[in-house]
Order: sequence, then structure tokens, then C-alpha cells
Amino acid sequence: MFTLQAARINLGYTQKDVSRLLNVNVNTIVNWERDSSNLTFKRIKQFSNIYHIPKDMIFFGDKNEFIRNLRKENKLIKI
Repeated sequence: MFTLQAARINLGYTQKDVSRLLNVNVNTIVNWERDSSNLTFKRIKQFSNIYHIPKDMIFFGDKNEFIRNLRKENKLIKI
């Protein structure tokens, strides 16, 4: 699973690159990378197409929540 930021960086795109592709302000990309929980389905499909990642492999939500969940999972795995 990828956050929007990780998916973008994985392809070598800057936030400015993505803002141009989606025709939005770069600050919008910054905000969506922080919290994408209110994205429309149209935008979700656009990110999936741009990043070449199935939409169910991209985390759409609060980035901090994603990190908290990863930390919880790692604690559960460690014995």
C-alpha cells in the first residue's frame, strides 16, 4: 500500500508535476498528500492512472493515520 506522497516519489514526480497533470494548484497536491479522505472517485481514478497503481493499493485518507496504523501493525508482528 502506498500513500499519495510515496506513489508520487516512487515515479520521480514532484508535487508541481502532479499539479500540472491534474490542472490544480500545487498547494492542493500538498493538502491531498496530507489528507486525501475527501477526494472524489474521479480524482482517485486520476491518481491511479497517473501513478500506474491500482486504486486499492493507494491509501486515501489522513497520512498520519496511515503511519499510526503501520506502527500498530509492526508492534503486533514483533514478538
